[in-house]
Amino acid sequence: MGKEIDLLIKYPKAKRDLSKRLESKTEEVRSVARKFDKEFFDGERKFGYGGFSYNSIYWSEVVKDFRDYYHLNEGSKILDVGCAKGFMLYDFYKLNLNLDLYGIDISKYAIDNCIPEIKNKLQVANATKLPYEDNFFDLVVSINTIHNLDKVECAMALKEISRVSKKNAFLTVDAYRNNHEKQRMDAWNLTAKTIMSVDNWIKFFKENKYKGDYFWFIP
Repeated sequence: MGKEIDLLIKYPKAKRDLSKRLESKTEEVRSVARKFDKEFFDGERKFGYGGFSYNSIYWSEVVKDFRDYYHLNEGSKILDVGCAKGFMLYDFYKLNLNLDLYGIDISKYAIDNCIPEIKNKLQVANATKLPYEDNFFDLVVSINTIHNLDKVECAMALKEISRVSKKNAFLTVDAYRNNHEKQRMDAWNLTAKTIMSVDNWIKFFKENKYKGDYFWFIP
């Protein structure tokens, strides 16, 4: 297995009003959000992003760290599992036009409304069954995605990510280290179905033979 490393350290951190978030969440709201359709991306804030549009401030510096850490170069194949509208892949594209980019997302709405320049690089697919050959990618990235699956499907996704990667992978998942962080996560979470402590995630990675690197989303 890889190691715990924060490759999103340059991603801007938002201030989160957890009390307001908790008040707005109902099972109906969760149900709408988990469809990952227009309401989640571009509907009311209670359902998700409240408007999901590209801004270079988020990924333009992060992708440079990915490039440097994983020694990506001309022709490197990169897959984003849970690419949404393709914002991170677009910044990879701007970083080096000769990177071989791929993205999948379960949301047809997100793919239909992606960045036009990379539309031909994206497709609708599920992380539990990636439509690629074994050992195809130089790097597979999945940011805050596989935890939206139940535990059985989450295990399938981990195995798929390892299967299609030659060597390198990086993912982030919802996690907590103590009861205080668990309470904050319970207040924040809208779509995740699998949330575990850091220690249990690491055990889960090992059980499912995940071979890549990882880090945590902790609000």
